[in-house]
Amino acid sequence: MKHEQPQETLMLAGQLKRYSAFTDRPEGGNPAGVWVGETLPTAEQMQQIAAEVGYSETAFIAPASGARRTVRYYSPEAEVPFCGHATIASGVALGQREGSGNYLFSTRAGEVSVQVDEQGQRYTAALTSVEPRSETVSAEVLENALQILGWQASDLDERIPPRRAYAGAWHLVLAAKDASRLEQLNYDFDALKHLMEADGLTTLQLIWRESDTVIHSRNPFPVGGVVEDPATGASAAALGGYLREINALSAMPAQLTIHQGVAMGRPSLITVAVKPTGGIVVSGGAVDIEA
Repeated sequence: MKHEQPQETLMLAGQLKRYSAFTDRPEGGNPAGVWVGETLPTAEQMQQIAAEVGYSETAFIAPASGARRTVRYYSPEAEVPFCGHATIASGVALGQREGSGNYLFSTRAGEVSVQVDEQGQRYTAALTSVEPRSETVSAEVLENALQILGWQASDLDERIPPRRAYAGAWHLVLAAKDASRLEQLNYDFDALKHLMEADGLTTLQLIWRESDTVIHSRNPFPVGGVVEDPATGASAAALGGYLREINALSAMPAQLTIHQGVAMGRPSLITVAVKPTGGIVVSGGAVDIEA
C-alpha cells in the first residue's frame, strides 16, 4: 500500500512514518501513522494530516526526545482520547529512534506507560492502560445496536453480558455465543455511527470466546470513518478489565490472546495481560509500511 506524503506534513517540523501494529508483516495488523516533532501541530493541522494519511488513527508525539511525551490521537474524522494500536506503533517508532526503555505518554485519557523492548531485529511495545471500568448499557442503546447489526438477543453469550467497557475510551462489548455469528458483519454505517456518537462509544467490540484465554474480535468503527478496525488495543484493554470485573477469568494473573482482523484479510494478534488490580497490559509488535 503506497501513499503520498501529506503536503501539510512537509511544512511542519516533524517526521511522519507509517506502521502496521499487532503484526509482523505490513499486509497484516492495523495501520497507524506516527508523527514525531518538538511541538505538536495545531488541532486543525493534526486533523488534516490524519485525514490525508487515511488510517483509522494517527498518533502525534512531542517533544522529539525524552522519556515523557505528550501524545494525541486522530482518526480521519475526529480526535479520539486514546488508541491502543497507534500507541504500540508509537512505542516501536520510539524504539527505532532511541532504543529500548520505558516511555510515559500523557494522553487525553491519562498517563499511559509504554515499555519498549528489542527482540532480535525488531521492537515490541507493551502499554499499561489507565484504570479500566465498566458500566451498564441502556436497554434502548442495546436494542438499537442489535437491530442495526442484525443480531438477536438469543445470539448473545449469557456468560459475558452486554456492557460498556473503558480503558481510555468507551466500547460496547457484545459477546456472541457462536463463532458463526461473528463471521457476518453487515450494518447500516450511518445509523450505527449516529448511535455510537450519541452514547460516546469509540467502537463496538464484537467477540466470541473460543476458550478462557483465546478470543476472536471484530470492531466496527464508523465514528472514525472506518467500517471495521483490524486491531483495537484500547478495546482489548477494556475487555480485559471487564472480564476481570465479572470474574470471567479462570486464573489470575491471566494472559489473553485476541485474534482480530482475520475476516478483513489483515490478521492481527493482540496479547493482553490481566493482573489482579490496576491497568491492563496490551502488547504487540509493529512493522514499517513503505510510504
